[in-house]
Amino acid sequence: MKHEDAIDSYYRASLSVPPLRPSLQESVQADVCVIGGGYTGLSTALELAERGLDVVLLEARSIGWGASGRNGGQVCSGFSAYTDKLEAAVGREDARRLFDMAEEAKTIIRNRVETHDIACDLKWGYYLAAERPRELRDVEAWQEDWARNYDYHQLKVVPTAEDSRRHVNSPLYIGGIHDAGAGHLHPLAYCLGLARAAETAGVRIFEQSPVSRIKRGASPGAQTESGPEVHAKFLVMACNAHLGQLVPELARTIMPVGTYMAATPPLGESRAAELIPTDEAVADLKFVLNYYRLSADHRLLFGGRVSYSTMMPPDLPRAMRRSMLRVFPQLAEVDFDYVWGGYVAITMDRAPHLGRLDETVYFAQGYSGQGVSLSAIAGRVLAEAISGQAARFDIFARLPHQPFPGGRFLRTPMLALAMLWYRLRDLMP
Repeated sequence: MKHEDAIDSYYRASLSVPPLRPSLQESVQADVCVIGGGYTGLSTALELAERGLDVVLLEARSIGWGASGRNGGQVCSGFSAYTDKLEAAVGREDARRLFDMAEEAKTIIRNRVETHDIACDLKWGYYLAAERPRELRDVEAWQEDWARNYDYHQLKVVPTAEDSRRHVNSPLYIGGIHDAGAGHLHPLAYCLGLARAAETAGVRIFEQSPVSRIKRGASPGAQTESGPEVHAKFLVMACNAHLGQLVPELARTIMPVGTYMAATPPLGESRAAELIPTDEAVADLKFVLNYYRLSADHRLLFGGRVSYSTMMPPDLPRAMRRSMLRVFPQLAEVDFDYVWGGYVAITMDRAPHLGRLDETVYFAQGYSGQGVSLSAIAGRVLAEAISGQAARFDIFARLPHQPFPGGRFLRTPMLALAMLWYRLRDLMP
């Protein structure tokens, strides 16, 4: 079968994507049914299969069709939520456990890439660039907090514009902070590699199998739109930004946010190295941030902008190019070969949302821009909980999550107004 709904992205164009797997044609039994074929679903399914459970995974479209195959490829440290928020929610001791699990997530990725021979261009090194003195003050406090309270010593403050140019050759930045423990990868290649690893471990994956209804309680299950069902002992909801109204109480706690990527033509090895000499992932320190890195074939992959509706922003390529040229004015004659977008799910406080709907139905969602790394540990703790060891999962589940105000129809304009405040704050010195 062909990928008729494939996204025209650089990621997909750069890979030999396998044919679609069959859809679910008849009802089946399993120990666990996982709904969603992105990082969370695949990580959970792989972890469960490695523990000896029989797993069926249902994907509405194709593996990696959502954010897992379209994102910026950044493997980040920590959480989008600040550590003081985590400490206020669960206390210093459990906040430290959460931080350690976020660190474990990066180790999981490293080990999976090596163990399963996933060719996804995984590289380490991450630079966060500051435009304003306030941002430099913030990163100094950040480095001190993580070193003192979380025993994380991979951060190094970059104090001057001259030092910053050794990381990213842009006149825009006055300094920043370097994270030797974070990195970047080809997101779709990693996702497809996870799928192969899961199938090798025994997971049955069905694509083009959207779920229309779930059954909770002692005998949970999932019914597909075409009729066949999966009957299981446990159900895992791993739909994230594409949950829709399948579980309304979960949908209220996340907001799908559009974010966008662009890829230049190949720049050549030397010119690409002039832009980012360290070949690291780069992001700025704004709330609505730009993020970028180099591809294996020496393109600049540039991400940024957000939208809070289902509509793509008007004149997106031109707007993305303006943002790129603000960072790299030396690319004045360079246009884009590809521009694409997708949705990530954010929560009110930017902390990931893991929990149970009841004793047999689990979920994970709302990574708020850090799903590449955090989905790895989410999959592991979900598998631990289903296997009867829920201590680490329960720390995540203790994080409080409020529904977005305004209901289904008013929450988008309300969030847009809130984001306007953050945009104005980004302009403060």
